[in-house]
Amino acid sequence: MTSQAEKGGGTFQGIKLLLCENPLPPIEEAIAAARAEVPRSNYYTEPYSAPLRSLISERLGIPQRFIHINAGSELILRQLFDRFGQQVHLLTPTYVLFPEIARHYTEQRLPPDRDFAFDLADLDIPEGTTLAVIVNPNNPNGGVFDMSPLPDLLRRHPKTLFLVDEAFIGLAGQSVAHRVPEFSNLLVTRTLSKAHSLAGFRIGYGVFPGAVADDLNGHNDAYPLTRPSEAAAIATLLHEEKIRARSVQLREWTEELAAALRALGVRTFPTQTYFFLADFAPHDAATLSASLKALDILVKPLNDPLLGPGYMRITTALPEDNRRFITALRELLDHA
Repeated sequence: MTSQAEKGGGTFQGIKLLLCENPLPPIEEAIAAARAEVPRSNYYTEPYSAPLRSLISERLGIPQRFIHINAGSELILRQLFDRFGQQVHLLTPTYVLFPEIARHYTEQRLPPDRDFAFDLADLDIPEGTTLAVIVNPNNPNGGVFDMSPLPDLLRRHPKTLFLVDEAFIGLAGQSVAHRVPEFSNLLVTRTLSKAHSLAGFRIGYGVFPGAVADDLNGHNDAYPLTRPSEAAAIATLLHEEKIRARSVQLREWTEELAAALRALGVRTFPTQTYFFLADFAPHDAATLSASLKALDILVKPLNDPLLGPGYMRITTALPEDNRRFITALRELLDHA
């Protein structure tokens, strides 16, 4: 699977059970705020999205200088890997983009026999590592890490930058963004594409040590967001209580979907997000996904050779779409 395939179905109009897209639309306040800014789209936003930076700064309790905003977190991640990705250490399986954009990388496997649980105190950083990456909650399995060992890791490896990708932190997990001012080797990236349902608006941000944030702000477009995008982001962050409530609903749908798969004899792994890993062995995930696509249901095999051909990552859709998926899958498995 390539990172481009990770993005979703593009113009696909059927049921999508992919990772990157929240099945719920933006909250009403975000839609209204974006709509109100459309007539003013002949004007730039404030430089460096100052109102949004100010709000993020206030919410995180850190100075604005540490915040960098850009058009989606993938752009930020690519720039970080371009600057610091000479020798990367990954906890795998991980976000498919990272092995693609690292110049060289080593990996430490998360054990499936322990439901991919891992103690960060056991993280072994190879000599010469320039960038160590922790995805929390982890993609593709949806588990969270206990982040309490992180400060000790940062102190023990001062020459290694630690990137904590918090793309799904709005769903679960313990954020470490507030710790960036304490450590010159801690980088945190976030997006409003996931829990906040703003993938199409392309809003990402990073919380970085001052020198890194200054570098990125100084070498990027000072106006990275459209006016509707900035307005939607601000409106959404002002109503985080709605995002939290929706996250609870999404996790309930996810657990119901996983239970329905287990009833079909499919192994599923624990998650705290709206997606999870499933092992369809002895069935081949690529074959199943091709058959499902013909039925207007889009899923993707994990394609991790170390885990085996049965693994697939499943994201909840709306409940009625989940039921249609289970019905189609049952038919395919019965005739496999």
